[in-house]
Amino acid sequence: MGILNPTGYKKKKLNQNYNNSKILKEDYFWSPSTVRNILKNDIYIGNITQGKRRVKSYKIHIIEQVPVDAWITVENMHEPIVDRELFEKAQNLRKVDTRVENTGKLSMWAGILKCADCGHAMHKKNCKNKSGKSYEYYICSTYRKKSNKLCTKHTIKVENLESAVLETIKVHIEHLVNIEKLLLEFKNAEISKSDQWGANTNSQKIENIKQAKKKEIEKISNLKRCLYEDWKNEYINKEEYIEYKEKYEYDICRIKKIIENLQNQNEVQQKNVNKNSKWVENFKINQNITELDRDIIGELVDYIEVYEENKIKIHFKFKNVEAHY
Repeated sequence: MGILNPTGYKKKKLNQNYNNSKILKEDYFWSPSTVRNILKNDIYIGNITQGKRRVKSYKIHIIEQVPVDAWITVENMHEPIVDRELFEKAQNLRKVDTRVENTGKLSMWAGILKCADCGHAMHKKNCKNKSGKSYEYYICSTYRKKSNKLCTKHTIKVENLESAVLETIKVHIEHLVNIEKLLLEFKNAEISKSDQWGANTNSQKIENIKQAKKKEIEKISNLKRCLYEDWKNEYINKEEYIEYKEKYEYDICRIKKIIENLQNQNEVQQKNVNKNSKWVENFKINQNITELDRDIIGELVDYIEVYEENKIKIHFKFKNVEAHY
């Protein structure tokens, strides 16, 4: 795309007298480490993370790396320039083993296939049949590289694998489209009966409970306000005043906690709805696919377990399905 790397930008755009010993002449190519640092930096989604490094001690001025779980992150500190969904997708892709083949081409199944028994990656092999025709297949890396006593072959031909995954995705899409049509018909039928469609959904129930709890807080707060006057008018003594006051304050805190938990529950449900909706949309986008590619696999499939006898289990991003041969 012609985007200068940081060194090139400083020299070419900012006219700074800046030199990097690792860069020869004006070959301003991006290094893999720089790209990795950009991809994993959550500052692009609005977060600020601090405490990644520290000085070992005031006596030993050596800077050391801090474990990731000890970092301090504050979310939503500024306007993001990358949405969280895209960022998470990048993080998931970074975890996938994407070592390329000898040809320099990334295999469609790199980091996706696992042996169902030992859990290790499957290894790609090329072979010829009796007629001299070449074909590709996958075999358990433990069996091939370590010992046949540690695991079995778990072989599967690439053409069988592709056919199975493609057919399974098509079946999922067909089911989703049919279910969506049925839901739409059902929803329209309900709307024609009542304008209160969805009034009894979990989200609405949670909202109703929250409103009721807020009224409870309002009622207790009124009692608490009257309490002081009752004490001053000597309807109750000081000990009773303190006792009732503490009880009302405790009840208010308890109900506020309930409202907070309800709100969190509602947000989790909404996130799940949005996540599942996105999952459905991802399938529908590929409604008319006739062949697989790396992008489709990465979008829909988490990983695939390979069993003996050409049996596989496909773990999609949000649900599992088995395909048999």
